[in-house]
Amino acid sequence: MDRDQQFLLPVDMRDWLPDEHQVWLVLDVVEQLDLTVLRSRYRLGGVGRQAYDPVMLLALLVYGYCQGVRSSRAIERACHTDVAFRVLCGQDPPDHTRIARFRQAHLDLFEDLFTQVLIVCAKAGFVRLGIVAIDGTKIAANASIDASHERAYYQAKVAAMTGEAAMVDAAEDTRFGLDRRGDEPPEGMSGRGAAGRAERAARLRRCLDEITAADAARDAVIAAEQDTAAQYLADARAGRVRRGQPPRGVTPVQTAEARLDRYIQQYGPGHRYVRKARRALTAAVTDAERNATEPKPPKDRKTCRHGKTCRRSGCLPAPVQRNSTDPDSRIMPTRKGFIQGYNAQLAASEDHFIIAGHLVQDPGDVEQLQPMLASSTTAAETLRTQRRDPDAAHASIGIALADNGYCSDANLTAPGPDRLIATGKTRDLHHTATTNPATGPPPDTAAPHEAMQHRLSTPDGAALYKKRGATIEPINGHLKDCIGLRAFLLRGLHACQAELHLAALTHNIRRLHTLTTST
Repeated sequence: MDRDQQFLLPVDMRDWLPDEHQVWLVLDVVEQLDLTVLRSRYRLGGVGRQAYDPVMLLALLVYGYCQGVRSSRAIERACHTDVAFRVLCGQDPPDHTRIARFRQAHLDLFEDLFTQVLIVCAKAGFVRLGIVAIDGTKIAANASIDASHERAYYQAKVAAMTGEAAMVDAAEDTRFGLDRRGDEPPEGMSGRGAAGRAERAARLRRCLDEITAADAARDAVIAAEQDTAAQYLADARAGRVRRGQPPRGVTPVQTAEARLDRYIQQYGPGHRYVRKARRALTAAVTDAERNATEPKPPKDRKTCRHGKTCRRSGCLPAPVQRNSTDPDSRIMPTRKGFIQGYNAQLAASEDHFIIAGHLVQDPGDVEQLQPMLASSTTAAETLRTQRRDPDAAHASIGIALADNGYCSDANLTAPGPDRLIATGKTRDLHHTATTNPATGPPPDTAAPHEAMQHRLSTPDGAALYKKRGATIEPINGHLKDCIGLRAFLLRGLHACQAELHLAALTHNIRRLHTLTTST
């Protein structure tokens, strides 16, 4: 091995990498994008130091995400040590601060770039929309769950900051007088620490304001539930019996007392119904005394363990919390516990391209199906005009597939593409379709839930729904394991939404490279 040889690499950088290398596809895709807005933000000529080419920075950022290298410092290091990165930057590696500022400065462009990359893939003959699968996945925020607190914490912090500021102002007035500020930074200092403290104070006040507003809404909900419970008991005593489970706040003892009062008024004190109601009231009181505890929120005080629609009388609404590091993030339940993060909603084509992506703060999925269907339909209409065969069957959405987290009567009956939404666990649906398959269309008198269950019980419906997991689940894993999007680098809903679009367009480029090099 001769490490002293002078010509280690070919003179032409095009000979450094094979033709099928992913970096050439990234450069080709970026060249096809309309980057007029991006270029207009840079001055590439004239007097003074020229800026780095924004097209080069975009390609560098996209290829970094393709390789799972998302940190600006890691990208800068790769520009010195990795041949593909050196080709991208033309052996003029930018500083990591330049890369980070480029990403932060153009968050508003990533959604449009995602759409343009999707169009490029469609023009190449991909993005088949016969089947569209929709799913949500939780992605951690750039914040610790331990930084989530309730209103009392922020009230104490804001009060402490206000008191400290008053003491500092008084001390500085005594020391410097009223005609000088006395807060000029020492020579060579940028004042970044003061700016950081001001930013943190603003976040704390924002958290306090949001919690105050959320607590007011929560109190209004509790008051409405109390009114509903009082009206339910009044109707029960008056003989206007309601079917179904009692509303939140109505205990079994109260229900038994209301039934006893109604029977006494209706039949008299000695009737057998009254005696039976007294025995039921005694049993209810005994059970209440045996299990006498104060209603409490869950021990971790993160979220109600029975869900936000819990109607159990012993449960109180979970306290409102906000995160001081990323106030837009929320506490999300996952299979492995709670995380501080966001709920990423994705829609994928049958050939595994992401056609739509949204980031929401709601940990549930049921409210997200209709927005995702609308976004998928818009994407299909946009791609139709760009395809070689706009009238092909796969050019429009044939059917949308979603798991039981999206199941509701509103989602089952909403306008839009045909859909299959699971009404239960996949294994139960498979067992029903195997052991007791249904045939033909559902009955005309069937409710939406029953009609969907009938469709999923047919052999064709079961086989079609089985494709949901194989379509969307690999994409969730690819974003997290290959691109590295298990946690966002940026903070705030808007910034994280932009990073999700950046990761999604990166996934589509990787998928395009796989399909074009394997054929």
